[in-house]
Amino acid sequence: MPQNRNYVIVTPVRDEEQHIEATIDSVLRQTVLPAEWVLVDDGSSDTTGTIIDRVAAQVPWIQAVHRRDRGCRKAGGGVIDAFYAGYDALRSHDWKYIVKLDGDLRFAPDYFERCFGYFEKDPKLGIGGGDICHELAGELVVEKTPRFHVRGATKIYRRGCWEAIDGLWRAAGWDTIDEVKANMMGWQTYSFEDAPLTHLRFTGTAEGRLRDRVKHGVACYISGYHPLFVLASCIFRLPTRPYVVGSLATAYGFVKAHFVQPPRVDTKIVRYIRGQQLRRLFGLQTIWK
Repeated sequence: MPQNRNYVIVTPVRDEEQHIEATIDSVLRQTVLPAEWVLVDDGSSDTTGTIIDRVAAQVPWIQAVHRRDRGCRKAGGGVIDAFYAGYDALRSHDWKYIVKLDGDLRFAPDYFERCFGYFEKDPKLGIGGGDICHELAGELVVEKTPRFHVRGATKIYRRGCWEAIDGLWRAAGWDTIDEVKANMMGWQTYSFEDAPLTHLRFTGTAEGRLRDRVKHGVACYISGYHPLFVLASCIFRLPTRPYVVGSLATAYGFVKAHFVQPPRVDTKIVRYIRGQQLRRLFGLQTIWK
């Protein structure tokens, strides 16, 4: 009989009819079931809304929430607006963990059981989640990330950490800002290599790779990245697809943000992350490695 570790899941989805049923099946087969799962249709133009309505009618701990179509994907903040529509709809309020889970993932029945095992062993673990993998030529290839980073597609927050960081930043860069704030406050954040998830869509392809790289540059500005670190990152990514232009797109997004000046994290966070990045550039110990 499945256990319940007193966790809740919120899943924002938009036009995911090709993938959402695989995610639903993965959650329903878990050895440790959630207390509640809110699926948020963020203005889909396909049958996503119909799919989540059907499963919500069949499973009492699943709830479907619908948002009006804004006409386009809203980079960065759109998914968090949808997440909070689900968060505000939660009926369970005594949860110990909250999960932000995308609707284009497939994972093993013991995924959450494995993840919570890490949290129980490490009381300072504030944010965690499994490694994201992509299927290439029949093999699962792990997506490389910095040591402290947990992909935004699958994040588990311990309640104490969630409350300490005051939830999620409602703009691009949210999935780095949360971890930086957590690390500043003494929490640990990392991914679990023995709890992989298959991402059914390559990261960044929903809006196109170049647009995603521009968005990443903007997120770097919002997160307070040091210009030298962004430059080094762009140089390092030159041989990565899309070759050269991907790095140029990131640099363009970062420079553009300096002129547009979107809302940015506070100076305390900027000082912390820039200090960490400068240490990284000089080969010293940081949250990156």
